[in-house]
Amino acid sequence: MNRTWWKDKVVYQIYPKSFYDTNGDGIGDLQGIIEKMPYLQDLGVDVLWICPFYRSPMADNGYDISDYYRIDPQFGTDADVPQLIAAADACQIKIIIDLVINHTSEAHPWFQAALADPTGEFGRYYYIREGQNGQPPTNWRALFGGNAWEPIRDTGLYYLHAFGKEQPDLNWENPIVREKLYEMVNWWLDQGIAGFRIDAITFIKKNLDFPVLEPDQPDGLALIQKASLNQPGIEIFLNELKARTFLPHNCLTVAEAPGVELEDLPKYVGEDGFFSMIFDFSLADIDIKDDVWHVGSGWTVKDFRDHFYKLMIETQKIGWNANYFENHDQPRALNKYFPPEDIGFPTATLLATLLMLSRGTPYIYQGQELGMVNTPVDSMVEYNDLSTYDKYQRAIDAGLSHDAAMAKMFARSRDNARFPFPWDASKNGGFTTGQPWLKLNPNYTEINAASQMNNDQSIRAFYKHLIALRKNSPWRETIVDGYFAVYPVTDEQIIAFTMQKGQQQLLTLINFQNKAGQVPVPDYFDTLVSNNYPQLNRVSCQVKLLPYQAIVLAN
Repeated sequence: MNRTWWKDKVVYQIYPKSFYDTNGDGIGDLQGIIEKMPYLQDLGVDVLWICPFYRSPMADNGYDISDYYRIDPQFGTDADVPQLIAAADACQIKIIIDLVINHTSEAHPWFQAALADPTGEFGRYYYIREGQNGQPPTNWRALFGGNAWEPIRDTGLYYLHAFGKEQPDLNWENPIVREKLYEMVNWWLDQGIAGFRIDAITFIKKNLDFPVLEPDQPDGLALIQKASLNQPGIEIFLNELKARTFLPHNCLTVAEAPGVELEDLPKYVGEDGFFSMIFDFSLADIDIKDDVWHVGSGWTVKDFRDHFYKLMIETQKIGWNANYFENHDQPRALNKYFPPEDIGFPTATLLATLLMLSRGTPYIYQGQELGMVNTPVDSMVEYNDLSTYDKYQRAIDAGLSHDAAMAKMFARSRDNARFPFPWDASKNGGFTTGQPWLKLNPNYTEINAASQMNNDQSIRAFYKHLIALRKNSPWRETIVDGYFAVYPVTDEQIIAFTMQKGQQQLLTLINFQNKAGQVPVPDYFDTLVSNNYPQLNRVSCQVKLLPYQAIVLAN
């Protein structure tokens, strides 16, 4: 395959636990993905990114892995994987999976051996350090709350976990650990996997001085990111990982890489970068301030537009974008970017246009193509996510009322993306014949796949239209390989840009507001390529955009 075979692909992310359940236990499974492969083929996607299905105690829904080589029984059997790959191949779809190598589960045999003998061989597979005066070695705060150091019985020793205490961090300084990880990565690639989404990869290098940091919250702790995020020397590990695994297999790699500054982009996604592409967080997290859920950023459309333009322009100089608005760690985008009263076909298709026709590989999260929204809950017991419980408690500790904290959880809980996929209007949305592991959004009787499959005016149909533009249209090469440039407009609520290849140009106009806007457009943009409204209002050299209208014109 060409080294950049992935550039023209459309990726669809599946959270298997919530996609489709074939055995009635209330949990989605690999056979469910196999059974729904025709749905994905009909949509037109080329690559499936499937979240972890490895063996796991599920403290963090599979991102705490106890066996990298085995399938967790709730998702099926080991024999389901080759069947899944074959079913996808028959539909001209490739599979990429999550690669979680910053940490393991506490139930992993390596860590169990480390607990049994913290100063022995397996103790060196993790970060185990002595406490200080009966306290943890440092005051680093884990991402899921609390001190990032967990005591090991009464030994006076502690182990490090950047995320939950159930997820001890692997010691990448140990070459034996790296060798075992590379062996596992190559094993999966040899099974026919086409690549990986690499989880939390910029956390693998630590500040080995283990400094006590200036507290940033009343709890006396400081974010672990300050000592364990894109630290100097990480490039040695990442180059070795690429050379030993990714490069020989010519695979697609997309990294969750928080902490990467613009000046570091060439190392990450340049011609000889560590990865094919990385996820940028500037748009997905635009609504929060300083990584604190309950503190809003007060973002504006201009802020969004400026972040978008900067991301497109800077990455274009160096490498390739991974474009997304939703994933398993994010709430639904429609709730994030628009007032509740404005959520509907125009806003959903506006985001779809921006996602699919800007420079880079688009990532669609399951249900996004249906216009799924956040799920209302009555109490915290209806949430499952570890991080949501931590953020709720921190909101309460900061003085928010229960109702105010619950409103923040509705706006931001990761479970918003994890509530089950609605296949039809029957009981449990056709997701399961049993009791679903999380409840379905009560609107599943209106928003479901069956209601949109044969409706050419649906949000899903619009996604199909945009995917077809990328794959089978006269503008395909310009959309995929064109040069991105900002199209100047005076209205700060309008996002406008061109993509050009050779003499062909596409002009995309996005009216990100609930009122009309107007843009001057030269006569030579005379071909309508896409429009999320039935009409195009054009008088002389002025295009009038209706509320949340998204138009694409060609010369």
